[in-house]
Amino acid sequence: MGRTSSEVRLAQEKKAARNGAPRLRKSLSAPRMAAEPVAGTPVFPKELQEHAINVKKSQVEPESSKLSVSSVRGSIKELLAEANGEKKRNFVETIELQIGLKNYDPQRDKRFSGTVKLPNVPRPRMSICILADAADIDRAKQIELEYMSVDDLKKLNKNKKLVKKLAKKYDAFLASEALIKQIPRLLGPGLSKAGKFPTPVSHSEDLTNKITEVRSTIKFQLKKVLCLGVAVGHVQMTDDQVLGNVMLSINFLVSLLKKNWQNVKSLHIKTTMGKPVRLY
Repeated sequence: MGRTSSEVRLAQEKKAARNGAPRLRKSLSAPRMAAEPVAGTPVFPKELQEHAINVKKSQVEPESSKLSVSSVRGSIKELLAEANGEKKRNFVETIELQIGLKNYDPQRDKRFSGTVKLPNVPRPRMSICILADAADIDRAKQIELEYMSVDDLKKLNKNKKLVKKLAKKYDAFLASEALIKQIPRLLGPGLSKAGKFPTPVSHSEDLTNKITEVRSTIKFQLKKVLCLGVAVGHVQMTDDQVLGNVMLSINFLVSLLKKNWQNVKSLHIKTTMGKPVRLY
């Protein structure tokens, strides 16, 4: 009668022991998942596989928004109703998104910086100046855009006070593509320090569209304190226009943060003269 497989295995182990080899033991650890299933490899339930995939994704992808569109819409309606119910002002109030952060150390953690273009222009009266070559000076005159020529820039002579004064005078700058590399040599680091280094524009680009693009773009930049404020609209916009800007701004900000929503302490929206309304 032939021996069973267990008897054969036992005989092999005894022979190995006589020859001084260690006794074979079955591994008690869980089998590893092969890249491609082979015969005898256990297959985990589909639910567990999907859970593992979702956990892995959450480590690299931002969490979904913790704000409901309906709650944000309600806060915006409240904000605009209060602003439009006040006495008429001589200027259009800006709506600002105010952010408080937590679990972030500006000294040790990387200071994030990022820009995003909003669907609706938040500051239509944003003052812009173009540092222009001869061709762009002509284009600027046609649309009544303020400009400075190379000769005008040379007159500043890299004077820190004069460059600082220039940076304060305008909200943003454009520069002719041919001049962009000359800006540091002509003005020094003043505009960069103010966070207003010019956006390049080529002669083939429509200057009016470029201005709209600059006015639509906001910048998030962490400095030394755990709070930020960015313009996301104005009180003459519709609820939906403000809502679109606010939701895009918040989701973009969260994507910049090290731990996404875990770094968000508070979110408010506020008009220039009004009280802040809490979103989160």
